Amino acid sequence: MANPLHAHEFWFTPIAPPTTPGDSVTLRLEVGEFFTGEAAGFSRVTTHTLRHHSAAGSENLRPSLQEHALEAEVALTLNVPGTHLFVYNSAPQQITLDASKFEAYLHDEGLDFVKVHRQQTGAASLPGRERFRRHIKTLVDAGAAPDIAQASDMTHATVTEQRLEIMPLVNPLKLAPGNTLPLQIIFDDRPLVGALVKAWHKHKGQLHTVRAKTTSTGLVEFNLPYAGEWMVSVVHMVAASAAESEANGVDWDSYWGNLSFTLVQRVGEFYTR
Repeated sequence: MANPLHAHEFWFTPIAPPTTPGDSVTLRLEVGEFFTGEAAGFSRVTTHTLRHHSAAGSENLRPSLQEHALEAEVALTLNVPGTHLFVYNSAPQQITLDASKFEAYLHDEGLDFVKVHRQQTGAASLPGRERFRRHIKTLVDAGAAPDIAQASDMTHATVTEQRLEIMPLVNPLKLAPGNTLPLQIIFDDRPLVGALVKAWHKHKGQLHTVRAKTTSTGLVEFNLPYAGEWMVSVVHMVAASAAESEANGVDWDSYWGNLSFTLVQRVGEFYTR
């Protein structure tokens, strides 16, 4: 399994329909770059939160994981029609990058305010000592619910209490290629302003990446031109307190958000991706 300390993106493998109530699905965490990854694995020691949300309520999946041994995949049955949301929060991990790699990473993720702070405090040439957490979500469609239930199914907008949360304002699973997906980025229960958000998709073997920054209300939107697997990612960083820096050897706390889903194009009774 891949070492998440040495890779960039971290996501749930999008699960493609059609699925119907009673079907089994497989959860898989991937870590890598450019929407190409390897299994990161699940265990209780690496997992702070693993929950399943649906119209039937919320279920804690973490107790079912092995304590230390990494499981590449977790299988479970979707017994309720409608939208299902899976939420994963990692346990914190620490990494130290040399100054040049840290500065390049800050540039790639739109974290220029951190670069400015390092320059102003004379730390630009020092290694980046970072503690990071992953806040990951994926949406799965388990078949059409009755009209009334379907209209009231707001599982996609469940507030999961992730510190950094990507909140879709419409259900991506109900969109068609060419539609626009509006999102709000939340950090500490408030809209995150000026954050660089990326939407990722592979179309005919080529990576399609769109970048946009959030507005003063944390809003961002992306046109989704193609059917298939998509993910949306964002990174935010805050300075560690002096006490934390002294005690734990970290200068920055970073939070990595990711939302994945499969956009389908329905032709008659068939799904195409």
